[in-house]
Amino acid sequence: MFSLRRALTLVTAVVAMAGTVLPAQAADVPAPGEIVMSPNIQHVTNVPKPEALADIHTDMAFQGDYAYVGNYYGFSIYDIKRPKRTSLVSSVVCPGGQMDMSVYGNLLFGSVDSSRNDDSCNSTALTADHKEAWEGVRIFDVSDKANPKYIKSVETNCGSHTNTLVPDRKGENVYIYVSSYSPNASFPDCQPPHDLISIIKVPLRDPTAATVIATPNLFPDGGFGGVPGTYPNGKSATTGCHDITAYPEKGIAAGACMGDGILLDIRNPEQPKVTATVRDETNFAFWHSATFNNDGTKVIFTDELGGGTRATCNEAIGPNRGANAYYDIVNGQLQFRSYFKIARHQADTENCVAHNGSLIPVKGRDIMVQAWYQGGISVVDFTDSAHPQEIAFFERGPDNTAPALSGGFWSAYYYNGYIYGSDFNLGLDVLKINDWRTNRANGVKMRSLNAQTQTSYPEHGH
Repeated sequence: MFSLRRALTLVTAVVAMAGTVLPAQAADVPAPGEIVMSPNIQHVTNVPKPEALADIHTDMAFQGDYAYVGNYYGFSIYDIKRPKRTSLVSSVVCPGGQMDMSVYGNLLFGSVDSSRNDDSCNSTALTADHKEAWEGVRIFDVSDKANPKYIKSVETNCGSHTNTLVPDRKGENVYIYVSSYSPNASFPDCQPPHDLISIIKVPLRDPTAATVIATPNLFPDGGFGGVPGTYPNGKSATTGCHDITAYPEKGIAAGACMGDGILLDIRNPEQPKVTATVRDETNFAFWHSATFNNDGTKVIFTDELGGGTRATCNEAIGPNRGANAYYDIVNGQLQFRSYFKIARHQADTENCVAHNGSLIPVKGRDIMVQAWYQGGISVVDFTDSAHPQEIAFFERGPDNTAPALSGGFWSAYYYNGYIYGSDFNLGLDVLKINDWRTNRANGVKMRSLNAQTQTSYPEHGH
């Protein structure tokens, strides 16, 4: 079992002046474990990864005074009522990566994209060429935070890499859009071409009746065919989606689908329709995730160059690959505006690429906090989508508690005044930003946060 060690003293270094973050050169890579951050960020606390969960931390969700943190080995629930005293409430051991999760009411939905011999929490790995192998979505009742209960599983084609909640307008059902990819002719339940998503309908009065109701084909033309080549020059073909972010109150969703970025009309959640498609055959290798701005007029797509296991934040790769791409939605179509990538070069042992983040709720501005694996956590103002600007950051030097290219922040989300970062190996970090551009967000209180199910900002607190 992995045991956390913190052998080095964490040192804060002032590396920016007057709220403007300056680029760093390769020679400025911090020492292993050393913390560097902009002066407008405070490191509030770190809660080490629970020993019961022997694998890496993954994605997060929030509800009320609780944070839910996934792990390839299960998930944990944290009490964040007093963020400075964030504490572990419980951990559920239920192996099956990667445990991307969403929370709605008393239900937690966890994605399993790791072929198992059955759907239980005692399952073991079984290759997907066996018909009896299981992958999909597990549903837990988390009404008792100290004792979550596993109540239902739903098998889906090619498993569930990520999941997105779309509640219906009547409050009777919640739909789960399941993203998965990488079919293979030898996999009975994951056959090519797999140009689809799976839609699970969950009746809220009887969640154990959850079932797949549709598998709409989003790419009847087959999607992008890819560009042959090895890392870093190959481009992924589209064989499913990696991530979908829904904005239900506006009736739209955005999909990052390996070789394609798409917009969807989800006014009828059982029949999503693709309304726009965009490709980037120059710089994007793998369309990974999507985030709308609050107005629903922009989309940030991320490129997971190297699959999160490569050192892409360096001079050799440059500023436009493994980056964010900003698009404005104009007359229903996606118009490219710019790229953004952190300017701080990382060591060759540090996996670094654009990854999961969320908006900071400042009315009238578009600001996002985002994880970059071992590139740390970055806060970017993209109000002018043609000229996004980093306004704050937090990072550690190379993580020497684990093998090279296997560390850093999986996700970084803003929730009720604080930034929470899920670190692969080092646990849950809590940060506080103090900046004139973001301080108005302190008064905005959300009841929940599923980063892939966006809601507009509350009208108070600005």
